[in-house]
Amino acid sequence: QVQLVESGGGEVQPGGSLRLSCAASGIIFRRYYMNWYRQAPGKQRELVATVTSGGNTNYADSVKGRFTISRDNAKNTVYLQMNSLKPEDTAVYYCNAVWAGDTYWGQGIQVTVSS
Repeated sequence: QVQLVESGGGEVQPGGSLRLSCAASGIIFRRYYMNWYRQAPGKQRELVATVTSGGNTNYADSVKGRFTISRDNAKNTVYLQMNSLKPEDTAVYYCNAVWAGDTYWGQGIQVTVSS
């Protein structure tokens, strides 16, 4: 059974930081591209960041320079370090694993940026 379990969300003031974690089980983690998506109320889900199986990264323009995605294959975990958070970063954040046509999603975790 495949599970992606997110943690680390919560509420933070503008300018603050959070680190999201996504622990994977039931997959050969090192093979998978790992993504973080987010969905704000009334908006479509958007891709925030990707880390490939080889460790290459890519970011949405809206988070470049503020967010960092990383992975630890020994721990089957992907991270999203979020700095300089803005109110518009408020959303439910989802972990996503993709490989060879298979795709899996976490349950999502709320991030709220508010003063």
